[in-house]
Amino acid sequence: MATSPTAPRATDPEEVEALHRLILASLDDDQAVETISIPLAGKTSIADYMVIASGRSTRQVASMAQKLAERIKAEFKRPVKIEGLPTADWVLIDATDIIVHLFRPEVRSFYNLERMWAFGDAPTPPAMPTFTDED
Repeated sequence: MATSPTAPRATDPEEVEALHRLILASLDDDQAVETISIPLAGKTSIADYMVIASGRSTRQVASMAQKLAERIKAEFKRPVKIEGLPTADWVLIDATDIIVHLFRPEVRSFYNLERMWAFGDAPTPPAMPTFTDED
């Protein structure tokens, strides 16, 4: 069974950083809410960064996603994959080196990706008490 080829990841760290800056600036220009960037380099091979942001409505989420994809294509001449645009509750933009998640606030709080991808940065849950036969 043939698989579709994936876009190659950039090997130039400067290009990745320039893409990261463009994404953050675009989201800021479009008034994204609570934008965070999670560095993934060294933690996973899927991307170097994950950017998560919210829009106040499905219309704003869709608009931010479309503008961001257009800016990436124009500036970096690379393919951008978008999922979730028709409903725009959660839109994923795969720019190969950076994955962007755009949410409506209610959907973002439900999935809580920040906590899932925080790795060692998240607080450690308290240890469960251990019991022995003598207790």
